[in-house]
Amino acid sequence: MKLSIIIPVYNEEATLQDLLKRVEDVKLPVDKEIILVDDGSQDKSREIMHKLSHKCFFHEKNQGKGAAVRTGMQHATGDIIVIQDADLEYNPEDFKHMLEPILEGRTNVVFGSRFKHPAHKPRHLFYYLGNVALTLFTNILFFSRVSDMETCYKMFKKEVLKDVPLRARSFDLEPELTAKILKRGHTIVEVPIEYHSRPVEEGKKITWMDGVKAAWYLLKYRVKD
Repeated sequence: MKLSIIIPVYNEEATLQDLLKRVEDVKLPVDKEIILVDDGSQDKSREIMHKLSHKCFFHEKNQGKGAAVRTGMQHATGDIIVIQDADLEYNPEDFKHMLEPILEGRTNVVFGSRFKHPAHKPRHLFYYLGNVALTLFTNILFFSRVSDMETCYKMFKKEVLKDVPLRARSFDLEPELTAKILKRGHTIVEVPIEYHSRPVEEGKKITWMDGVKAAWYLLKYRVKD
């Protein structure tokens, strides 16, 4: 059994090496495959990646997180896939907890929920309220009970992708992936995860407009693929 860890990268020279060390050092009950996709970075992210022994792919122009993740998925050879942002907001040690429900045969899809962690304290009220609203909208549309639709930590068996065609190019990846997984009747098991939000001045890229677009995409994929 192998876990493919897909890391989309865009101007993450300040955190990339630290993140990679954390991913490399985490001990898991399965083999690891680390796949990095640079999405047209303008800093030294590419220079760092060219020195790595992991699978690395490069977009000549910035296309968006969704496009980078889809490129990574095309090259993933693992039985299980997880998405890992390169900004140190999420802790790879949580992979162990997320793998358990899949390895035990209880589900094919696991979401890491920031809001279920007992130590979670929202750092940015704007982002927190937006996420709560989008998650509530998701549950209304798909009759689901997820607590964190926008989480980066989405883990699933590769076979799930055969039934979930993805077209997302940017931050619409989260609503598209969630909507199509729920629409096809997959059970999402959530596990608590750590989360350390970074401020905009340190590179946080999501904006209020991304939230508006996410709501639109949830509605769109409820009606059609």
